[in-house]
Amino acid sequence: MDEKELYDVTIIGGGPSGCYSTFYAGLRQMKTKVIDFQASLGGKLQIYPEKIVWDIGGQPPIPAGQFIDQIVTQAHTFNPTVVLKEKVVSVTKKDNHFELMTASGQPHYSKTVIFAVGSGIITPQKIAITGAERFEVTNLNYTVKSLGSFRGKTVLVSGGGHSAVDWANEIEPYAKKVYIACRKTELVAHEADIAKLAHNKVECWYNTTVRSFISDKHNSRICGVSLLRDGEEQIVDVDEVIVNHGYEIDNALIEQAKVKMNEHQLIEGNGYCETSVPGIFAVGDIIAYEANSI
Repeated sequence: MDEKELYDVTIIGGGPSGCYSTFYAGLRQMKTKVIDFQASLGGKLQIYPEKIVWDIGGQPPIPAGQFIDQIVTQAHTFNPTVVLKEKVVSVTKKDNHFELMTASGQPHYSKTVIFAVGSGIITPQKIAITGAERFEVTNLNYTVKSLGSFRGKTVLVSGGGHSAVDWANEIEPYAKKVYIACRKTELVAHEADIAKLAHNKVECWYNTTVRSFISDKHNSRICGVSLLRDGEEQIVDVDEVIVNHGYEIDNALIEQAKVKMNEHQLIEGNGYCETSVPGIFAVGDIIAYEANSI
């Protein structure tokens, strides 16, 4: 290995946590590399560029796309090496460094490694309805690129977490009507966001699951949804369906690196972002910080 190829730190993941880690490592004059599977930095924020992000420290509510521009610009401050469209498949400890191998067979060498992978490569969980994939090119949405595309439409949001509530609130001013079908007895989101639902025309249905889609005469678009609501079937006409059932989590790399995880599939760490493997650190949504560790 040529010493010129050895980095002080290599960050796996180019979302907000990975980007800030890249900036801060440069601030400490570390030779820094960031590797991301996507074609550009920004992580999951790229899924919803028009969505307002409310819970960033020191930052007023801001459209996700604008925040991407800011965090990526900051990440490039100290001219790190950025490797895109590469998936890291293994992290192996050598004598005095780590070897990171990518799916293309390209090795990368680093004294330390930071996992900033969030909940993994962006893969939304698909709805478990046979044949649903044919509607993905028309009006079955797993991501939302433009709020204006829902103008004057009746929209059903399936899900009960932060993203479902956020989208319902964001779309409401544009849509004719918005429904939320929540499988549980309550929504899981910030209290202020849930309270906002009560002051607009979003209608929340609890104990409700989507059973099937009713297609139009061309069998190309969803025109209705069959729901199981409190044990009873209900049909509702819709123009658009948004599914927010979370994301598929791929922890194969973390397991390969022999980094310890807890029962919630999060990396066990401490207040210094250290993991069970010396030299491997973790930041962001992928790590559970041990209480009173500082």
